[in-house]
Amino acid sequence: MELSMWLALVGICLMGAMSPGPSLAVVLKHCLASGRTAGIITALSHGFGVGVYALIAVLGLGALIHQWPMLYTALIYGGAAYLVYLAINSWRSSAGKLTIETTRGSYKKAATDGFAIAFLNPKLAIFFIALFSQFIPAEQVSTVQGAVMVATPTVIDASWYVIVALLCSHGRFLPVLERNQVLINRLLSVAFMGLALMVVARQWL
Repeated sequence: MELSMWLALVGICLMGAMSPGPSLAVVLKHCLASGRTAGIITALSHGFGVGVYALIAVLGLGALIHQWPMLYTALIYGGAAYLVYLAINSWRSSAGKLTIETTRGSYKKAATDGFAIAFLNPKLAIFFIALFSQFIPAEQVSTVQGAVMVATPTVIDASWYVIVALLCSHGRFLPVLERNQVLINRLLSVAFMGLALMVVARQWL
């Protein structure tokens, strides 16, 4: 892959990672609930989930989603259900004061949520198939080129959300988040629920 093409790929992946959505909300949720380390774990596991779909696209397995529409639909509704689950948890956690839970269980939950919010979004596979086809046709992808195409969105996504986790847990910003935890958690809850409704609505409209 030429440098100019790779830079174009980097730019598109960066803009995609920086777009506000449920992924950002999940990282913020775990930063608030369990601190910086949990936020970083969420970011890294989300990046891994993105990498899975990038790999699927490079290998050409994304076509299976078109051949098996029931699987695609099931994943979409699964993602919507997971957003509802996150919304309920966020609303419930807004009842008390901020307590940073740094247990192994909280880190495991952060890793699970980070990966799930990416993996339960099958549109990522379609996105990467459409994106990658603009750079290198599938039949011309070598092992090295494929590795670069998978690693680029994976690293960019994980790095962006690690930066988000570091910023939201910084000494200057953390007190602001602590003072407004109840409001933030309720806003996150509403955002999760709204996103879930949007996902379902798009299937019916």
